[in-house]
Amino acid sequence: MPFVGSGEIILLLVVALLIFGPSRLPEMARSLGKGVRDFKDAAGGVKDELGLSFDDEEQTARPVADED
Repeated sequence: MPFVGSGEIILLLVVALLIFGPSRLPEMARSLGKGVRDFKDAAGGVKDELGLSFDDEEQTARPVADED
């Protein structure tokens, strides 16, 4: 995967500014940030759910000691 340097990032920001304009760019950045945050929250929820599922499996797979 090629390295993206600061020159390429600046060029992309200038092109985005020219295409979308200065009024739409902050709105788009906010919506992109919200989307990333929602994705991270959903991924964290799935991770937590899988962890609980594995914990439940470990507890049911352990043999119970007989009391004599």
